[in-house]
Amino acid sequence: MLNTLAAGAIAVSSLTTPAVPPPITEMVIDVVKTNGTGCPPGTAEVIVSPDNKAFTVSYSKFLAQVGPEAKDTDARKNCQLLLNVLVPDGYTYAVAGADYRGYASLQKGVTATESAFYYFQGESHTTKTEHELVGYLEGEWQHSDRVAVESMSYLDCDNKRYLSVNTELKVDPASADESVTNWVTMDSTDGNLETTYHVAWKRC
Repeated sequence: MLNTLAAGAIAVSSLTTPAVPPPITEMVIDVVKTNGTGCPPGTAEVIVSPDNKAFTVSYSKFLAQVGPEAKDTDARKNCQLLLNVLVPDGYTYAVAGADYRGYASLQKGVTATESAFYYFQGESHTTKTEHELVGYLEGEWQHSDRVAVESMSYLDCDNKRYLSVNTELKVDPASADESVTNWVTMDSTDGNLETTYHVAWKRC
């Protein structure tokens, strides 16, 4: 069972194209596996909402940093979620976009990146996004991505493939003073920050 120590979050919600309203029967999302230095065992908790339209993943260790007390491997952290998304009969779905939020402490000129990609297992189509953070920055950050309708990758109606969601945080050591700690996280002390993955529906 996954546990939590702090509260950054990932959520999935419904975002439909005008022509296809969401199904009345709710989808169900099971987290099959978590993997990566950003979410080692025992540092993440998965909670499905009562209406099955959303889930949150709370982190306690998803932090990338460089500085006097940081290890070389701390500059890059990643988390991979393997999701089993069960949708009502007669429908399929695609990830239509995402809203990413977090917190950073970066000195002037220091750069960090947040990147994410998601795909259905066994398929070549991958949706990838990347955003750069540049210091001076001391506080919350937020990025939003939307996938163009013609670029959305829908799960084949007859397939039951897992959805893989991968997120990475990285601080560039070359841009930082080694005597100062610089960091970026998907975490939040107030528990109000979350990443939202939007879903587009299509009838089979």
